[in-house]
Amino acid sequence: MVVEAEVVSVPVLDVQYFAAKGNSPTVPAVHEIEDVVTVSPSPGRLIQARLSDSVSSDHLDIISSKKISDTEAIESPVLQFVPSIRSGGFADIGPRRYMEDEHIRIDDLSLQLGSVFKFPKPSAFYGVFDGHGGPEAAAYIRKNAMRIFFEDANFPQSSEADSMFLEEVENSLRKAFHLADLALAEDCNVNTSSGTTALTAFVFGRLLMVANAGDCRAVLCHDGEAIDMSQDHRPIHPSERRRVEELGGYIDDGYLNGVLSVSRALGDWDMKLPRGSPSPLIAEPEFQHLFLTEEDEFLIIGCDGIWDVMSSQQAVSLVRHGLRRHDDPDQCARDLVMEALRRNAFDNLTVIIVCFASPDFRDPSPPTPRQRKQMCFSLYTEAFCSLRNFLEGSANH
Repeated sequence: MVVEAEVVSVPVLDVQYFAAKGNSPTVPAVHEIEDVVTVSPSPGRLIQARLSDSVSSDHLDIISSKKISDTEAIESPVLQFVPSIRSGGFADIGPRRYMEDEHIRIDDLSLQLGSVFKFPKPSAFYGVFDGHGGPEAAAYIRKNAMRIFFEDANFPQSSEADSMFLEEVENSLRKAFHLADLALAEDCNVNTSSGTTALTAFVFGRLLMVANAGDCRAVLCHDGEAIDMSQDHRPIHPSERRRVEELGGYIDDGYLNGVLSVSRALGDWDMKLPRGSPSPLIAEPEFQHLFLTEEDEFLIIGCDGIWDVMSSQQAVSLVRHGLRRHDDPDQCARDLVMEALRRNAFDNLTVIIVCFASPDFRDPSPPTPRQRKQMCFSLYTEAFCSLRNFLEGSANH
C-alpha cells in the first residue's frame, strides 16, 4: 500500500522568509527556514505577447547558458506578456522506506525577501532536491537555501531582466551551488556518503532561468508541447561519460564508479575527497533560460522517480488536461505522482507545477470529437516513436 506524503513524517516546504536585523544596517540577514507557509500573489493582468524568443525542442543536447543577443527586445516598450504565477506541489514516499526528497516553493520572492531586495516582477523561486545516501544533504540544502542562494552568493538585484542581469544570475547560481557543496562537507551532521541532486527554477518578469545538477528535470509546456529545460545528468549520457572518464572515473552498469546513478550532485564527499582535487562527480550546474510568452502555460519540476516511468510529453499532456478541467495545480501535481505510482515508480516522488497564465485563461469546455481524435492520434504517434527509438537503440547495441 502506498503511503501518501501528506503524513507529518514527510517534510514539504512552501517557505515563509522572515527578515531580521542582520550585520548590515540596511540589509537583513537571511535565516534558516523553519515555518511552512504558502505565499501566492494575486493573479496579474495578461497582455498581448510578442513571440520573439525561439524555444528549442531538442531534448537530447540542451544548450547550456544560452546568451541573450536581442537586448532591445527585452527592454522594448511594446506590450509584452506578464506571467501570473501560481503553483502547486505534491510529494510521496513511494515504495521506499525513507523519504529523501525536499522541495521549495515560493510564488512571490519579493514578498519573501522584503523590500531591500529588488527584482523584476513577478519574481519566484522553486527547487527540488532529491537526496540519496540518507536524507541529511537534501534537508540541509532545503533548510539553508535562502541564505545560500541570496546572501552568501550575493544574488544580483535589478528592476530589469536584461543581459547583464542574466549573466550575473548565472554567476551567482554557479557560486551558490559551489557554496552549498562545500557546506555539506563542513557540516558534521551530514554524513559524507549523503548527497543530493538539485534543480532550481527562477522567474524574473518574463525570464525563466533553470539551473540543474543531477537527474531532476524541468519541463515547460509551450502551447501543449513539452520542452525540456534541463538535461538529466546520468553517467551514460555521452558528454557526461566523456567528462567522467577524462577525470579518471568509470561507468559500471550505468553507475558512476559503480556506485552512483548521477554524474552531478551536491555532497557525496566520500567520492570527492580529497577536497580541491578533480573529481568525476561535480556540483557544477548547467543552465537553460528563455523569455516567457503567452504560449508558455506551465512548468513541471520533478525528481527522477517521475521521469523513470513517463516521458516529458506524457507528463505535460496529463497536467494540461487537468488544468483545463479543474485549474488546480496542487491536484495536478498529486495526479502526476499517482500516475507515476500506477506505472510502478520505484522511488520517492516529488512534483512542483508552476502556472504562468491566470485562471481566466483556461478553456473549461470538454474536448470535441475532433479534438479527442487528435489526442488519440497524438498518443499513438508518441507510442510509435518510443517503440521505434527502442528498436533502433537495440539494433545499435
